Amino acid sequence: MLRNSCKALRNSFSSNTWRAASTHGPRQPLPSIEKRLEKAHPQFTERSQLKYARRLVVKLGSAVITREDNHGLALGRLASIVEQVAECHLEGREVIMVTSGAVAFGKQKLAQELLMSLSMRETLNPKDTKEFDGATLEPRAAAAVGQSGLMSLYDAMFAQYGVKIAQVLVTKPDFYNEETRNNLFSTLSELISLNIVPIINTNDAVSPPMFIRDDEPAGGARKGIPIKDNDSLSAMLAAEVQADLLILMSDVDGIYNKPPWEDGAKLMHTYTSDDINSIEFGKKSKVGTGGMDSKVKAATWALDRGVSVVICNGMQEKAIKTIVGGRKVGTFFTEATESANTIPVEVMAENARTGSRQMQALSPAERALAVNNLADLLVSREKFILEANAKDLEEAQKSGLAKPLLSRLSLNSAKLKNLSIGLRQIADDSHKNVGRVLRRTRLADGLELKQVTVPIGVLLVIFESRPDSLPQVAALAMASANGLLLKGGKEAAHSNKALMELVKEALGSVGAEHAVSLVSTREEISDLLAMENHIDLIIPRGSSELVRNIQEQSLHIPVLGHAEGVCHVYVDKDADLSKALHIARDAKCDYPAACNAMETLLIHEDLMSGQIFNDVCNMLKREGVKIYAGPRLNQQLTFGPPAAKSLRHEYGALECCIEIVPSLEEAINHIHTYGSGHTDVIVTENDATAQRFLNTVDSACVFHNASSRFADGFRFGLGAEVGISTARIHARGPVGVEGLLTTKWILNGQDHAAADFVEGGTRTWLHQQLPID
Repeated sequence: MLRNSCKALRNSFSSNTWRAASTHGPRQPLPSIEKRLEKAHPQFTERSQLKYARRLVVKLGSAVITREDNHGLALGRLASIVEQVAECHLEGREVIMVTSGAVAFGKQKLAQELLMSLSMRETLNPKDTKEFDGATLEPRAAAAVGQSGLMSLYDAMFAQYGVKIAQVLVTKPDFYNEETRNNLFSTLSELISLNIVPIINTNDAVSPPMFIRDDEPAGGARKGIPIKDNDSLSAMLAAEVQADLLILMSDVDGIYNKPPWEDGAKLMHTYTSDDINSIEFGKKSKVGTGGMDSKVKAATWALDRGVSVVICNGMQEKAIKTIVGGRKVGTFFTEATESANTIPVEVMAENARTGSRQMQALSPAERALAVNNLADLLVSREKFILEANAKDLEEAQKSGLAKPLLSRLSLNSAKLKNLSIGLRQIADDSHKNVGRVLRRTRLADGLELKQVTVPIGVLLVIFESRPDSLPQVAALAMASANGLLLKGGKEAAHSNKALMELVKEALGSVGAEHAVSLVSTREEISDLLAMENHIDLIIPRGSSELVRNIQEQSLHIPVLGHAEGVCHVYVDKDADLSKALHIARDAKCDYPAACNAMETLLIHEDLMSGQIFNDVCNMLKREGVKIYAGPRLNQQLTFGPPAAKSLRHEYGALECCIEIVPSLEEAINHIHTYGSGHTDVIVTENDATAQRFLNTVDSACVFHNASSRFADGFRFGLGAEVGISTARIHARGPVGVEGLLTTKWILNGQDHAAADFVEGGTRTWLHQQLPID
């Protein structure tokens, strides 16, 4: 669809504005840039809109495509950029490239020739030798040699994708003369209409770096831009061709408030004209003609003329495709100023870090007070919460949200009261969380070591369709003195906003209202996952697809959680019938959408001839459960339920699989093969069998004669949970406050030095374990 729409745009644009009157006849003069600006498209104001950019100008700076020794091109990096441009072109986008690199490529070729020549002279006349210095090569000569080679390289690279290119060399006079200027842009129009990618570079073989005076016509009309480098050249081209997006690729990540190597430098993800006074520029590129101030001037000039601009690091993998995908890469130039109430997510994360330290400084009683205040608000402000939730439910029903997700989205009076009870549990337990001494050791006389609990730092919890998760997770963060960022699903936007107001109110009572924040901007989850300098742990709560995607995308921040909840109930041959029926019904039917609901019922084959099997099946059918048969069961039944497509499947609804197993060992093997390590249950009256099952099954939660629905932080007495983890490091099972803590070591000495303990030294080791107070 994008390709078709882009073709239509290209055809209409070319025929109405760009296309020459005749291919072989004289080209018609183009309207002035001011005239064309009147027809410009609406400008993009958010990154998410960049995916709709159809006409792109991509500028490759010298530092991006040149090797660090300045002699030759960084071929791997250049190949990646070519691949991205080709992909954009094949998607139907129109791309114009502005490239440097001819001088560097020429220097490489000339250096090789001169070295060979020097070697020959040394052979013929050893006394007539001079040390070769590549830096002395004439740049214009290098450009002349390098231009043909550079274009040959581009031609070969783009040919791999079936994309044709054309070189367009420009010089200073091309922009002085109106006729040649119009011819230039008509040529670009013609190339684009022929589905060719124009590659523009300055003809440095005959011209020094370009500089054109501001051109101000009589009557105070709009000024042109001084073209003194490829940044300003790209801005001029982007404005002339009415590009949707200009990407300026450099060797830095974007615009910083000060030179990036200085302390306190921060990347500005968004730039508006109001930010010019808050930037301190450093030196220009060592291999190019433009510095960061030049890029900002070029970007703002293009922005004023309707072109969206991103300045990014061209060395970043897939930078172009990432930008066009709407991701937060580089600095996005926009005229849309953020609302005074909108706080950038980076600032939220910094506030959460500061808030965490404020929470640590509070006494346990003060942290408990904040949690109790939130528990009170959930009850006293019930009407306010349920009104907001009703708006979400109404919108969700109109949008056709699936029933399991609707169930998770819904709040009611009973849920809020249970939430309040759980939060009070958390408050009661919070007195012994942070700062708890786990170990004391007297290393030597006067030298004592302690290991104490501390918060992890800043948590990012991503959840969907579960607004009740918000107060639970916020309370756990308060009790553990962690900073917290919450990213909820859009389907619960009204409920989340209302609940966050209560969280802020509760935190305000202890002066730490910024410790918890709700990310309600259009931040892509993938951008949040890249904030490793701000976020210490990610906890996803939602569908298996959500959790799995986050686990795959988060490369540098640990993820705590589980992707699937494939829970089993095994009915042993020594099971009690009434218990089996009661447990199976609860495990499947109490809350089918929960991750701790039963998905597979395993039955010992000895029970097939008795009453248990029929009674269990009849009970599930009465409850409206759709049954699927495992392979063994399917072989034994002539007219049975449909075969299960997979034994490792989380239904999340009133559906389940039934399979028979010949022994306890086979039941355990089945669970290890098809389970997700979440929660597994045995129903039996044989204590030895039960104990073997409990000891052998390798899951986060293993139960005997109890429903899998007990795998829950509240039911475990943890007050609430941030999620259930099937990981093996740090935390496993329902994760309460304990799972949100780590430790640090505190050492108290007098004048101790490690050198005192060497053989013959003045001090000796004791390593005496001390009682914990």
